[in-house]
Amino acid sequence: METRRLGNTDMDLTALSFGASSLGAEFRRVDIAEALKSVHVAIDNGMNFIDTSPYYGRGMSEVLLGQVLPDIPRSSYYLGTKLGRYAPQHFDFSAKRVEESIDISLERMRQDYLDIVLCHDLEYVEMSQIVEETLPALRRQVEKGKVRYIGVSGYPMKMFKYVLENADIDVILTYNHYTLQNDMALELVPICKAKGVGIMNAAPFSARLLTSAPLPEWHKATKEVREVAKAAADHCKATGIDIAQLALQYSIANPEFATCVTGSANPKRIAEWVGWAQQPIDETLLAEVLEILNPIHNWYYVEGRPENNDKQV
Repeated sequence: METRRLGNTDMDLTALSFGASSLGAEFRRVDIAEALKSVHVAIDNGMNFIDTSPYYGRGMSEVLLGQVLPDIPRSSYYLGTKLGRYAPQHFDFSAKRVEESIDISLERMRQDYLDIVLCHDLEYVEMSQIVEETLPALRRQVEKGKVRYIGVSGYPMKMFKYVLENADIDVILTYNHYTLQNDMALELVPICKAKGVGIMNAAPFSARLLTSAPLPEWHKATKEVREVAKAAADHCKATGIDIAQLALQYSIANPEFATCVTGSANPKRIAEWVGWAQQPIDETLLAEVLEILNPIHNWYYVEGRPENNDKQV
C-alpha cells in the first residue's frame, strides 16, 4: 500500500489506516473474536497505523488492542491514542491527567511508548487550556520518551486554526471534513504545510452518510442532507458500485493527507476496504456524484462549545 510522510515526523503512513473505535463497541455490539481478528487483518493487509482512544468503549478499545499488539512486531505498525475525553460528558485536559492518561493507555495496550498522542475533541473545553496547559504537558511526555509526536483531533475547523496559530504541534487528525460531501479540511493544508504539521484524515463515510446503510440515531444530518446523500447512493447503486467504495477511494486520493483512518470490528469489511483502495477510482462516476452532492457541499454541524465553531451553515 502507498505510504506518505506525516509532516516533519519520521513516520511514513499507509494511505489507509486502522481506526480502533469499533473495538470499543461504539457503533454496535461486537464479537470479541472478530474484533481481535480485525486488528490482525488490518496489519496483514498492509495498514501500518492504528488509531484509538481511552474514550472508545471507555477503555475497551485499548484493552482489546492490548490482547493483540504484543504478538505483533512493534516495527510493523505505528500506534496512536488520545487523551482528554473519557466519557460523553467527562473531559479532563489538566496537566496532571495527561501523564496519568498516557500511563494507563500504555498499560492497557501493553506498550512501552506511543507514536502519537492527540488531545481528543478539545472543542468541548476552553481552548486556551489546551494551548497553555495540555500541550506543554504532552510535550514533557515526549521528553520522557513515552510519546514521540503530539497533536490534536476534533471536528470544527476553527479549533484547528486556533491551535495551529498558538501552539507547537506535530500532527492533526480531522474527521468528516475530507469526504465526497465535505472538503473543508483543504483549508488546513497550506497552514499545516507552512508549519511542517502532518494531516491525518478520518471517517471517509461520514458516519454512514456516504454509504447505503441506515444512519445511526445520533447522526446530525438534516432531512435535506439525508435525502441528497441517498440520491447519490442510489445513483452509484444503479451503476453497480457501492457509494462507500467511491467515498473511500476519494478520501485516500489526496496526497496532502498522510493517511485516512477508518475502522471496523468486521475483518471481512477491512479486507474489502483494502481491495477498494487498490482499485482505480471511476472518474466519471465521481464527477456525477459530486454534482448530485453539490447542494449539500460543505454542510457541517456544530460540535462542542458554540464559540469553538464557525457559524453553522
